[in-house]
Amino acid sequence: MNFENQAIEIIKNVKHPAINFSLLDLGIIRSYQIDGKDVKIVLALPALNIPIKDMLINSLQSPLEGIGAIVNIEIDVMTPEEGNKFFQLEAEGWKGM
Repeated sequence: MNFENQAIEIIKNVKHPAINFSLLDLGIIRSYQIDGKDVKIVLALPALNIPIKDMLINSLQSPLEGIGAIVNIEIDVMTPEEGNKFFQLEAEGWKGM
């Protein structure tokens, strides 16, 4: 499997620690770009001060760096539409930490 496919698999499969959905499904990963070994990810969070922000960042950054990626993660706040989708899926998939 080439680097880009490995990176995409990691990005698609990182699960939220308390919700039984991936970060991509939840809309937390708003977008990603892969250019060579450079991986840029935009995370959209329900709020900037969520207590697990660093955990979410690390859950992506560590495995990507493990395959040799140079990771750049930008943080943004969810739009009202993104937040509605997130909170709906949170209610469906909540498992706790």
